[in-house]
Amino acid sequence: MKIAVLLSGGVDSSVAMRLLKNEGHDLTAFYLKIWLQDEFSFLGECPWEEDLRYARAACKQAGIPLEIIPLQTEYWETVVTYTISEIKEGRTPNPDMFCNSLIKFGQFYDKIDSSFEKVASGHYAKVEMNDGIYRLKMSPDPIKDQTYFLAYLTQQQLSRALFPIGSFKKNEVRELAHQFDLPTMDRRDSQGICFLGQIKFNEFVKHHLGENKGDIIDADSNKKLGTHNGYYFYTIGQRSGLGLSGGPWYVVKKDVKENLVFVSREDKSLREKKSFNAGKFNWIAEEKPSAKNLKVKIRHGAKLFNAEIAFIGEDEAIVNLDQPDQGIAPGQFAVFYLDDICLGSGIIL
Repeated sequence: MKIAVLLSGGVDSSVAMRLLKNEGHDLTAFYLKIWLQDEFSFLGECPWEEDLRYARAACKQAGIPLEIIPLQTEYWETVVTYTISEIKEGRTPNPDMFCNSLIKFGQFYDKIDSSFEKVASGHYAKVEMNDGIYRLKMSPDPIKDQTYFLAYLTQQQLSRALFPIGSFKKNEVRELAHQFDLPTMDRRDSQGICFLGQIKFNEFVKHHLGENKGDIIDADSNKKLGTHNGYYFYTIGQRSGLGLSGGPWYVVKKDVKENLVFVSREDKSLREKKSFNAGKFNWIAEEKPSAKNLKVKIRHGAKLFNAEIAFIGEDEAIVNLDQPDQGIAPGQFAVFYLDDICLGSGIIL
C-alpha cells in the first residue's frame, strides 16, 4: 500500500515506520509542524528541533522520504484556542484529544495526496473491521494504551488509520528499536501536551492569561489558607504545587467569577465523586451503545471504572461509577469501553 507515516521523532513512530517498510509498503514520512516557536521564542532554542533531527535520522537510515507539513495556523485555530478557552472557563481541557481528531487524522488528510491509502502513526491501539464497522480496540499494554486519546475519531478517519505497533507492549517496541538499530532506540518518551513539547503548561497559561492573585480557601472551614496566581493554574483533584503546609490538600472546587480556589484534606465527600453528567458524545460506531453497564476511563492510563450509563435525551447521560474518584473535573473526557472495544467518548459537564 501507499502509506503516509506520521513521524514524531520518538521511538514509537519510528518503529511503526520500520515495521511497514519491512512489509514492503510504499512509504512517505511526514513531520507535522505544529509548534508555536514564534510565540515562545523568549524561552530560547526551539525544543522541537531535536524531534526533527531524530525524524530525519530515522528516515535517512531507512531510505524513506520525509516531508514537513506546516499546520501552525490550523492548530492554533482549533486545538490551542479551545485549550485557552477551556482554561479560562475553569474547565480541564484535553488538547491531545483534538490534536488527533482535528489535526493528525483530520486536516492532515486534506494536506496530502489522495493516493495515500492509509495514514500510519505510532499509537498504541488497534483498528479492526467487523460487520462493516471499524472498531477501535485497546492495545495489550494497559499503561501505554492510547485509545483514550483516539476516542473522538470517526468511522471515516478510522477507515484510513493504521497503528502498526498496536499489538505490541512498550518493552517489545523498545526491543524492536534495538533490533533495527534505530537512532531513536534509547530516546526517552515525550511527556506533556503535544504542542508544548518542553514548554511547561503553567508557562503557556501565564503567557496567555497572565497572573491574577486570589485566595486559597479551606472548603471545610471556609478559612483563607494562602494565595494563588490565578484559578486557571489549578485543576480539580490537584494536590501538588499548592504551597500549603499540613497537607495533603486537594483542589475540590474553583470559583471562576471570584477567582477563588477551594481545597480540602478532611472531607472526602468534597473530594470524591461517583457520578457525573457527560455530553457532546462521539460514538465511533455512529450509534449510542445499547449496553448500560460499561467500563470508563476519565483520564489516560490503566485505570478503568465499571460504570452504568443512563441517557437523558440524545446527547447527555448520567454516568455512575462503581467507586469514587477525586479527579473528576468539567471539561475532561470520559471514554467508554465494552470489553476491549473503545465505543467513544463524551465531555464531562
